[in-house]
Amino acid sequence: MNAGELNLESTMPKTWVALIVVLSVLTAHVRGAVGDGFVPWRECLRQRPQWYGGPEARRIADNLLLYQRVGGGWPKNTEMAAVLTDPQKAEIVADKNRIDSTMDNSATCPQMRYLARVHNATNDVGYRDAFMQGLDYLLAAQYGNGGWPQFYPLRSGYYSHITFNDGAMINVMTLLAEVRDGLPDFVFVDADRRAACARAVEKGVACILKCQIVVDGKRLAWCAQHDENTLKPTSARSYELATLSGAESVGVVRFLMAVEKPTPEIIAAINGAVQWFEQVKITGIREVRRPAPGTERGYDKVIVADPDAPPLWARFYEIGTNRPIFCSRDGIPRYDISEISYERRNGYAWYVNLPADLLAKDYPAWSRQLAE
Repeated sequence: MNAGELNLESTMPKTWVALIVVLSVLTAHVRGAVGDGFVPWRECLRQRPQWYGGPEARRIADNLLLYQRVGGGWPKNTEMAAVLTDPQKAEIVADKNRIDSTMDNSATCPQMRYLARVHNATNDVGYRDAFMQGLDYLLAAQYGNGGWPQFYPLRSGYYSHITFNDGAMINVMTLLAEVRDGLPDFVFVDADRRAACARAVEKGVACILKCQIVVDGKRLAWCAQHDENTLKPTSARSYELATLSGAESVGVVRFLMAVEKPTPEIIAAINGAVQWFEQVKITGIREVRRPAPGTERGYDKVIVADPDAPPLWARFYEIGTNRPIFCSRDGIPRYDISEISYERRNGYAWYVNLPADLLAKDYPAWSRQLAE
């Protein structure tokens, strides 16, 4: 030992030394399992351009090829950047025929974006072909009326509804619009597919306009999901009722504002939704978490008065009254968050602030551009 070095064993309790040794071993094990420089899937579209041509990017792209289903889509809620063993890879390949491809929870569209970037950086035709298969999947999943379901191939129940929830349909339309426009990530897409994307986006916009909820002649917002046949607002899970959405409607409006040459119908839809957001914003309250020892999460969401709090919006509003709605798994609508079960109150986002930037920044900028 050099004179300047610290002898841990002579200055620390033996239990501390043992703990440090254990932690060092665990750290080395984790690094060995995932590799140095491991990038989790949630960060894979946030890397510098040169990274997509490297070995780690290709390893993850190869994972996506394994996870891609025969129909062209991908399953959700999967850590697709994980380092896989040979037995794990074999299990994934064995699931190729599963019919769990979805556009929900940011599935399929991010995988396609990622493969496009790695293809452009490597010129690997395998990644290009997988992207094309995904693109064909999205085009095939569209209903004749222009909407997209949550899952395709179709499943019975709410999975087949036209789904704005969690941005599912808007994520698809945004990607297709970028392919249509030949953005740099997608310059390799052939003209026929780009034309198909243009037609799909046009049909999707028409569906959005037809789905917009109208009350007393006024265009308002959208439900998180709409019936795939009637286009009327409908329910999904037991606590997700047919309502006006204060969250998903924001993404719909932003997509419509991105239309280069909006028609009078699109302009009316945007203006109506923005007026509704202004009408239903909630001021003077704040959602806080208070300690709740002995509960599942150790805290409880409560609403407190606060005149200085920024505006909030409810996730769901009752159609016809614009009253915020909250719901437990029993499916009974209630008008105060304190009246629903602890599990649903704390396991779901009932208030959002998503419309704030839309009203303060996006809509004014769009209005100025429209007036030019």
